Amino acid sequence: MKLQEYVGYDATGLADLVRKGDVTAVELIRLAQKAHDRINPTINAVIELYDDAESVPGSNDGPFAGVPFLRKDISSTEAGRLYECGSRLYQGYRPTVDSYFVERARAGGLRLIGRTTTTELGVSGLSETAMCGITRNPWNLDRTAGGSSSGSGAAVAAGIVPMASASDGGGSTRIPASYCGLVGLNPSRGRISGGPNGQDPGHGISRRFVLCRTIRDTAAALDVLSGSYPGDPFLIPQPKRAYVEELSHPAGRLKIGVALSSWAEVKLDPEIRDRVAETAKALEDMGHAVEEIGPPFSSAEYRELITGSYYVGYSRLEAQARALGRKIDETTLELLNLVIYEKAKTLPLSYAEQFFELMRKIRFDVGSAVQAYDLLLTPTMAHTALPHNTYSMSLGNMPAEELLTFDAAICQYIGVFSATGQPSISLPLFISADGLPIGIQIVGRFADESTVLRVARDLEQAIPWASRQPPVFAGSSE
Repeated sequence: MKLQEYVGYDATGLADLVRKGDVTAVELIRLAQKAHDRINPTINAVIELYDDAESVPGSNDGPFAGVPFLRKDISSTEAGRLYECGSRLYQGYRPTVDSYFVERARAGGLRLIGRTTTTELGVSGLSETAMCGITRNPWNLDRTAGGSSSGSGAAVAAGIVPMASASDGGGSTRIPASYCGLVGLNPSRGRISGGPNGQDPGHGISRRFVLCRTIRDTAAALDVLSGSYPGDPFLIPQPKRAYVEELSHPAGRLKIGVALSSWAEVKLDPEIRDRVAETAKALEDMGHAVEEIGPPFSSAEYRELITGSYYVGYSRLEAQARALGRKIDETTLELLNLVIYEKAKTLPLSYAEQFFELMRKIRFDVGSAVQAYDLLLTPTMAHTALPHNTYSMSLGNMPAEELLTFDAAICQYIGVFSATGQPSISLPLFISADGLPIGIQIVGRFADESTVLRVARDLEQAIPWASRQPPVFAGSSE
């Protein structure tokens, strides 16, 4: 198989070739290595490609048998492998356990061959860190790949691998999906375990999954990675059948609420608004009932929720630093995270109770506002990929409070559904006038990924995206 052929397949297609004996897992890993060597010096998406990549374990029978896979360097751990969270605080750290996510990925046939960049501690919707440098967008090297699943988004978009791990606590899967022209599902709260040592990431806000290029890969990955374990804090209804099987069933006639206005301080780009309206028209033509909805929450409360999630979460850093034998200062944390940490230390215990009450209220407010709809249709982001240095974790061009407000506002359509726990998917339906991907988001009822996937399948067929390739792409020339 040539590299140009390799990059033309999704993960499901490559696995089919492995099962038929047309190609081996080792051959696919070598092609991924070749793609990496050709592209990664330009985009800086992969921080480590394992020296022993050709011998990593993985099932030969799973849905993704033999498919090369990259791990975002935060959220999921591999025993003995580096896990640095994009931060000097964790530099050189090697956990001793595999996460359940990693175990299930291997059981599904995926070969974990390296690590991708992430913003420090998963903070920021851009793709720049003091430790890893700038991860560039294959569609335009002057634009961000999005955060915090920066490297995974850039690596998949550029064709290094067909699928890579991601995690989302406020948009970190869907931002790079939108900016890099990929499919990015954030599953329902509790669908995928964070165990054995992170069962409740972000107090129910953060979830793990993947970035990929097709709906069938998304469905198959959900089948592979879903499952609960002892100690998991959230119970969730299980699907009636495999998610891959759901793709052979009709979506039915649905009632869909569509967002055509701004939900926060950052204004919705008119071109993106037009593409949301175009998607709504396509759904109407499929027989669905579509009507416009306004913001289902207070933008001020949403902003407080997003910033509060940082303050509550950073209370754990002191103990982690001690365990690593490190100190927390400007040598181990970027300035924004250091400011958040220092403020978190001054907040009273009652602040946590206020935060959890606010999260409860927003979940209730959103649930009440959208209960009449089977699905919601929104922009993923209010704009296309931003230029690098729009803001900086070093706070060189924007003070901390203003940066956190802006970062929350650019995630106005996505962060709230991380908090509510609803499944939501960014689809790469359009390309802007200046050649950048435009993501469109579909949001489902809690625990109803099936309906989300069926409608996503219909949109994939109505507005195909599979043939699109960014200017920086591993298979552009041999």
